[in-house]
Amino acid sequence: MQILVSIDDTDNLTSRGTGHLASQIAEELEAKGWGRSGFVTRHQLFVHPDIPYTSHNSAMCFSADIGEDALGRVVAHAADLLGRESAEGSDPGLCVAVIERLERHDELAAFGREAKSMVLSKDEAFSVAGRCGMHLSEHGGSGQGVIGAVAAVALRLSGNDGRLRGRLRLEPVGTFFTVAELCQQGEIDSVRTLDGRLLTDVESVRLGEKAKTVLLDGMSVLLVTPVESSGAPLWQTCPRELLRNY
Repeated sequence: MQILVSIDDTDNLTSRGTGHLASQIAEELEAKGWGRSGFVTRHQLFVHPDIPYTSHNSAMCFSADIGEDALGRVVAHAADLLGRESAEGSDPGLCVAVIERLERHDELAAFGREAKSMVLSKDEAFSVAGRCGMHLSEHGGSGQGVIGAVAAVALRLSGNDGRLRGRLRLEPVGTFFTVAELCQQGEIDSVRTLDGRLLTDVESVRLGEKAKTVLLDGMSVLLVTPVESSGAPLWQTCPRELLRNY
């Protein structure tokens, strides 16, 4: 079965961050032989004075293919890890969804969209999780992280929200790659411009600083922006400020 696992509000200003814990859960799931994990995505949520958050109010989510008998163990292990590893003063939340068992997809999608633009409550998060058939639990503090955990599942399920955790393992900055060479790295499914054009295999891309991919159409996509040149059109990976909407 395919599941989505999401967590939120597990860190403080001096801890390793929610992304680190999400990756740890994904890695330990594989190490224990329960299944195979996919990449971790970061989903930006609403920033507002009424919402407590550490730095950017983002939640983390990853997919995994597991055996039918492993679901309970995955949930229990993730819950135990959050209880042990979440930072002092955090308000962790955990959401686990079995994709094929989800109900009320439209309602779940609406919750995800709303979490990016308005203040939501724990009660709303638990209500949506219950109606849609997902596991949702809090693991310390106020448990406020359940809101972001539900939202991250919804946004990851959309296939068109979030940045993949970690930068691409490509170097040095300024190096040119063809699109074919980039897609051979294993972390990139396609290369597109900001207006949606799919680059061909032979087009050239210059590596900028801290290159990252985003989730589009369910794939890991490297976005590029044009750079000035005297010859054929050239492209460069987008700087972080141009990826903030993803």
